[in-house]
Amino acid sequence: MTDSPVLNAPQREAVLHLESPCLVLAGAGSGKTRVITHKIAHLIESGAYAPSQIAALTFTNKAAKEMQERCAALLAGKPTRGLTVCTFHALGVTILRAEAAHAGLKAQFSILDAGDAGAIIQDLASTTDRGLIRRVQTQISLWKNTMVLPEAAEAEGEDGVLAARIYRSYCATLSAYQAVDFDDLIGRPVELFREHPEVLYRWQSRLRYLLIDEVQDTNASQYQLLRLLAGPRAAFTAVGDDDQAIYAWRGATLDNLRLLKDDYPNLHVIKLEQNYRSSGRILAAANALISHNPKLFDKTLWSDHGPGDPLAIQVHPDEEREAESVAIQISAHRFERRARFADYAVLYRGNHQARVLEQAFRKEKIPYHLSGGQSFFERVEIKDVCAWLRLVANQDDDPAFVRAVTSPKRGVGTATLETLGQYAGHRNVSLFAAACEAGLALKLDERRLEPLTEFTRFINKIEWRASREPAGELLDEMLRAIGFEAYLFDNHDTRQAQSKWQNVLDFAGWIKEKAAADSKTLLEMTQSVALLSMLEGRESETDAVRLSTLHAAKGLEFPHVFLVGVEEGLLPHSSAAGDGTAGAVSGIEEERRLMYVGITRAQRSLHISWCQKRKRGRDFEVREPSRYLAELALEKQPVTEPEQVSPQMRLAGLKALLNKPRAA
Repeated sequence: MTDSPVLNAPQREAVLHLESPCLVLAGAGSGKTRVITHKIAHLIESGAYAPSQIAALTFTNKAAKEMQERCAALLAGKPTRGLTVCTFHALGVTILRAEAAHAGLKAQFSILDAGDAGAIIQDLASTTDRGLIRRVQTQISLWKNTMVLPEAAEAEGEDGVLAARIYRSYCATLSAYQAVDFDDLIGRPVELFREHPEVLYRWQSRLRYLLIDEVQDTNASQYQLLRLLAGPRAAFTAVGDDDQAIYAWRGATLDNLRLLKDDYPNLHVIKLEQNYRSSGRILAAANALISHNPKLFDKTLWSDHGPGDPLAIQVHPDEEREAESVAIQISAHRFERRARFADYAVLYRGNHQARVLEQAFRKEKIPYHLSGGQSFFERVEIKDVCAWLRLVANQDDDPAFVRAVTSPKRGVGTATLETLGQYAGHRNVSLFAAACEAGLALKLDERRLEPLTEFTRFINKIEWRASREPAGELLDEMLRAIGFEAYLFDNHDTRQAQSKWQNVLDFAGWIKEKAAADSKTLLEMTQSVALLSMLEGRESETDAVRLSTLHAAKGLEFPHVFLVGVEEGLLPHSSAAGDGTAGAVSGIEEERRLMYVGITRAQRSLHISWCQKRKRGRDFEVREPSRYLAELALEKQPVTEPEQVSPQMRLAGLKALLNKPRAA
């Protein structure tokens, strides 16, 4: 967002307040990051706290990086050694690494991603039904986020019974692998602090002031972690906005904002209502919409940017005409305003809506960037390389062992792995440890045993060097030794192989760059890789329109926004049916907050549209405008294509005018 040149009065109050716990209600575009970073600078410059006693926590690597950069600029030339600015999960890793012995883990425990966790659940459930696996995985995650232990998990319906049974086995499997999943990075520190008061006291003494970003997005376990770390001193500033709470589906709960008021009676509440992002008309629509939700804290956004462009609601016959209109309007609008493509965003409720937009943009030769696509670390070739690195860091990581020993294939087949697994189970050791035991020779002949022996020797050699030698050189040597480039070209056509190998080279380059910048060994880098959801800097800075879901757009802003598909069944989503039940009402309220987030991404202009019918399979389904459109309280605007002159004709006219020869 565009920062104000100086702190306004409420921002200044939030920065200076240290007498009691503080909640800053930061409306969209009101400068919450500015408040957090200036408060960090104030805490250090005033001498109230040493940098090593301060921790600022947020939800994404991108947000943490932005805070780090802003703090560095504000504190240029001043010592900041030991300052913690990171995600909740990164702090959880730091705690668990430091207190591994108390947590029943070894320091090099593995962090399993969603794919690895899903594979374990698939094995335990003995099914290939991806929908069922996903539901079980989601239920287990919700239980962990609400601190429900396996023995206390309540089963509801057939899937619930299965999830409860698998939950216990899943936890036991992670323990055997000396591994944790992402939910454990919060839950395990909470358990650790509750069971070991001396450990809790050590961390309370170390982190004496906390700053929490996006507090409305915290789940029950994150809130408990904050409560424990804050302790009786309660020295913290929490920043958030109840109007932007859009993550209930992953366990976030607005109850945490209510609990803050109850748990801290002396909580000082400050409202940031001046918006530095959007025009007056955009904010008026946003305020009108969100006023239909019940309020924890009343606030009304305002701006001194002037009224701005009028808002209009357009209706289209179907999604293809909608996408075509958006593409043409962007071309014409950009031509008129001499704007960049990157000044525009098209926002929608679901990823499936992007396909027709991409087709229209390609037809009009409009460059675009699609948010929410495949994570860099989800690419098969990157997961393969990461499996090798994970195994180097933790030889008890069985999923990494299976993936590494078969990618590239090293003469270890399914029958060998099955025998190895049975032997490891009988001995109650990991697959790697079993492969190193002399007794395995009684189960496997020399021909099948030799590849395993060679593999374990290689891993042990790399593991010894990984904590001693430069990360970049060792990683290059490892990739050459395992023949990964040849493996890719042997198993894919040339074009695919070249693309995949380039991804591996990009990944290796990123490892080298980060290791050099942070003075980390390959072992230390390996332990942090699992925390990253995508390769830093992977998104190019090219001039392109952003196509994004509303969820992925949170935290971003654009001069011009097109909000498409604002229809019943899409926004609000059909899963939030308004049948009057408590759950449905809550769902409608969250969907309303999601639309509010979309509206407040816009700085100068906002274009809203819906379709009269939408394709479903081979048929068309009649659609109705979203109930939220009537709640915007817009000035009377046409609800059809607004100009008699089409966008295509207007664009052609503008180009002709620009190219018209000047009179002599």
